[in-house]
Amino acid sequence: MASVKWQETGDIVRLSGIVKTFGGAQALSGASLAVKRGTVHGLVGQNGAGKSTLIKLLAGLHRPDGGEIEIDGVVYAGLSPQQVEHLGIHFIHQDRLLVPTFTVGEALFLGREPRIAGTPFLERKLMRQKSAEILDRYFGLRLPNSALIGELTAAEKQIVQITRALLDEPKVLVFDEPTAALVRREAELLFGLIRRLRDEGITILYISHYLSEIVDLCDTVTVLRNGRDVATLPVKQTSAREIGSLMVNRDIAELYPKPQVSLGKTFLQIEGLGLADRYADVSLSLRQGEVLGLTGLVGSGAKELLRTLFGLESATTGTVTIHGETVFSASPVQATSKRLALVPEDRRRAGVALDLSVTENTTLASLDRFSRAGLLDRGSEKQQARYLIERLQIKTDSADALVRTLSGGNQQKVAIAKWLSRQSEIYLLDEPSVGVDIAAKVEIYTLIGELAARGVGIIVLSSDIDELLGITDRVLVFFRGRIIREFISAETRPDQVLAEVTGANETLRHVG
Repeated sequence: MASVKWQETGDIVRLSGIVKTFGGAQALSGASLAVKRGTVHGLVGQNGAGKSTLIKLLAGLHRPDGGEIEIDGVVYAGLSPQQVEHLGIHFIHQDRLLVPTFTVGEALFLGREPRIAGTPFLERKLMRQKSAEILDRYFGLRLPNSALIGELTAAEKQIVQITRALLDEPKVLVFDEPTAALVRREAELLFGLIRRLRDEGITILYISHYLSEIVDLCDTVTVLRNGRDVATLPVKQTSAREIGSLMVNRDIAELYPKPQVSLGKTFLQIEGLGLADRYADVSLSLRQGEVLGLTGLVGSGAKELLRTLFGLESATTGTVTIHGETVFSASPVQATSKRLALVPEDRRRAGVALDLSVTENTTLASLDRFSRAGLLDRGSEKQQARYLIERLQIKTDSADALVRTLSGGNQQKVAIAKWLSRQSEIYLLDEPSVGVDIAAKVEIYTLIGELAARGVGIIVLSSDIDELLGITDRVLVFFRGRIIREFISAETRPDQVLAEVTGANETLRHVG
């Protein structure tokens, strides 16, 4: 039963002293969150800090064990999802939560289809009119009403979710890691929309691992750590570095723990490599113990180069030499036989098998090492898994836990463990820290440094320029299918790399 609070606070959402326990584990231990009306409020915290639990409580998916939930001045003992929507709070989820086989029109009006008065028939003309009006007003585009959700891009699916919410004239929109599947241009369009929605009076709660987004977009940020809020700060008076320090309770100067490694001989050489319409005349080398960075805009050719090296694309020109032997990886099997390993950006689809255990994933690429006469040696397999779980500090209930139950950062560590078990020699890491929190990033960076110290070669593709300069020895910039610049990481500023990535310097060179 609700009770009215008469004192006006200016907060449209207020969660106070929230406690939530699952079994014997306490997810929240007195967390609070106060979101002022008409603002963009950021919520950050490393994996396990309590963000997801707090948001599920606000969505009515869980009930708190203690504390108070207040929406628009009214206190509730607990909420249901239906109540939450009725109160004007809508959620834009990272995984989209849309039925792939529904049309756009069906997805937009699912559960609230308007009907012709006095009949059971849908008022399809009104549905098309309302959805077209929102799509044009906020996005300046048209999506065919009959298009299937499964045929849309990640950005278009997100547009459908946002449009569905806007049809209900929401008071609060909650964005949960909204840019995880978006390219930079799509993300910028989203940020512009969020600012416009705020200016129109809609309150935004924005959850993200990307602190640069929080600093650029939010008015206020709340930091969670170990199930409690440790700070709520005006963003204009803080920085990404300070926010990150609060998240992990340590100095972010420790973020890039790169060891000093004496580089060995060159053992990977690429000469004049090309892939039709993707990249051309790519030449580079990699030494033992070296961490080489690649960066560039989407479509620049850098990602396609990694795919070529691992046998997922076939080069049309040039050569690849490993230990003096010219090789062409026509398939991932051949690449693996040359001791190459690829940790892809989309770990959930291509990096790990979500419905297999941690143990099974860990040895998936090296089953021949644990097989005798066609039979799997389970004892040796489990021993290897336990060793890698301990070495990589993979947080899991047991080696038999399904990988889908792990956090994003720990799934990424399992994807790397798979190739450690294979004893790979050249690691191709595609956006290795995407979607993971700061603490997990530090652990991944530490592992990259340890691998380099062992003498393996590592190529890291990343759109995070600070990350690249912090963990690599050199950075190569791709622009429109070619390598246009090489930087020595320790001698380079992020703005210098960014100017090359965006083509700013290329434009000046042509003008000159």
